[in-house]
Order: sequence, then C-alpha cells, then structure tokens
Amino acid sequence: MPFADLLQALAVVLVWGVNFVVIKWGVADVPPLLLGAMRFTLAAFPALLFIRKPALPWRWLAAYGLTMGVGQFSLLFTAIKLGMPPGLASVVLQSQAFFTLLIAAAWLGERWQPAQLLGLLCALAGLVLIGIGKGGTLGLIGFALTIAAALSWATSNVVVRAIGRAGYRPDPLALVVWASLIPPLPFLGLSLAFDGADKIAYTLTHLTGAALFATCYLAFVATLLGYALWSRLLTQHPAGKVAPFSLLVPVVGLATAWLVLDERLNGWQAAGSLMLMAGLVLNVFGPRWLARLGQPVASRP
Repeated sequence: MPFADLLQALAVVLVWGVNFVVIKWGVADVPPLLLGAMRFTLAAFPALLFIRKPALPWRWLAAYGLTMGVGQFSLLFTAIKLGMPPGLASVVLQSQAFFTLLIAAAWLGERWQPAQLLGLLCALAGLVLIGIGKGGTLGLIGFALTIAAALSWATSNVVVRAIGRAGYRPDPLALVVWASLIPPLPFLGLSLAFDGADKIAYTLTHLTGAALFATCYLAFVATLLGYALWSRLLTQHPAGKVAPFSLLVPVVGLATAWLVLDERLNGWQAAGSLMLMAGLVLNVFGPRWLARLGQPVASRP
C-alpha cells in the first residue's frame, strides 16, 4: 500500500476511534435520540446535493438507513448516556463482526470457516467477562444496549451483502449519504416520545459549544470523511488489505478514553477486551493462516 494510502487508512482509524469520546461529549448536553436526528440530518444535507443517488430502490436505502442509522446509533448513544464507558464501547461494538457471521448464515446461507467459529467462541467468552466486569443494573443495561447496537450494525452489513447479491453495486459513500435521509424522522419521533417537545425545544435553543462540535464531528468527520476515505481505499486495494485496519479502531478508542476521560478498565473488562480482540484477529487472519498451513511444504514461499 502506498504511503499516502497508509496515512489515509490510519486517519480513518483515528477518526473512528476518537468518535466514541465525542459521543460522550455530545450526549452530555443533547438527548441521545435528538443527537441522532441532528447527526444524520447534517450527514444528508447538503452532501446529497453534490452526490448522485445510487441506482438502488428506496426499500434498500430504507433498510440500510434504519439498521445502520436508527438501530445502531439510537442504542449506542443511549448506552453511553447511561454510563457505558466510551473506550469499552469501542471494543464491545466490534462484536458486530461475529453477529454478521450469524445473520449472514441464517439469511444468506453463508458458511463459516473453522477459524471464524473459533474466533466467535473466543469473542463470546470475552463478552461474558466484560459483562461480569460491568456490574450494577445501570452498567449492565448500557452493556446490553451496546451489544444490541452491534447486532443492528451487523444487520446493516448483511443488508449491504444482500444488496450486492441482488445485482446492485452502489458507491459506498453515496449509499451512506442517501441512506442518511432515512434516520432523522424516526429519531425525532423517538425523541418526542421519550424526551418530549419541551426538552427538544430547550436543547435546540441552548446548544453548547461541545454539543455543536460533537454533532458536526459525528456528521462531517466520522460519517462523511471517514466513509469517503474508507470507500476510496476499498476501491484502490483488496478488502483483505484494508479491513484489518479496523482492528485498530478499538485500540484508539481505549487510548483516547484513557487520555481524555481517564477511563480505566478493571481486570474483568481488560481480560474480556483482550479475548474479544483475539477473536477479531482470528476472524480476520485465521482463514488465511489455515490456508497457508494446508499448503504443501514445497509450495510455500
């Protein structure tokens, strides 16, 4: 990978890793569901005026927007609002890789490889340890909501795979921008139901600098810039060279939360995070390692 592309990949890792601390700042001043509506409104406008709608039926855009946007971020934002530590959330959310395997197997009939099954078991053990380490009713609710957010993210991944199987090849950035039209109204409706019109009106008329920064970062940097760079890398390089960089996102998430928020993991959480990361490594690299082990000795490089 050329040095410039390597820098872009690391920039995406940094942007997405810092994202979790920014969410913490955002939900401190803005109700989480209202923050979701604001984020996706800015992600859609004005970008869709400059990016052509992908050649894709609206039902697919709706499915992706509801799972990637409303499902994932309503749950994640609420989890962090309820006390889920941002650094730990960045690790737990990566369980989406294994939920993707499960949903793809059930929905699309995809088969697992042995290394992926081993990685799944390792990750599940890690999640159990993290759950034990959270403790307290509120902590467990935040943990459960983060798991649910990972499940919704995984569902959106399978939606994208189903779109490809249906014969569509949308540009990833165009897909994100136009699918961002879907979440604002559901988010706003949920915020009205849970927060009330008075709280929404007060928040919007008393936005703090931190809230404005968080909203703009989530919309323009984490969503548009992050996906623009990531989609460019995927068009220039094989997915196998690009995808492993995502393993660094929770590392940056943990480091940022430690430096900015002084977030520290207890023994259970640290052990669980290591187990989950080991499972991710097995999921990404395991099939390749097993394939190499299966080669005849003479044919190995």
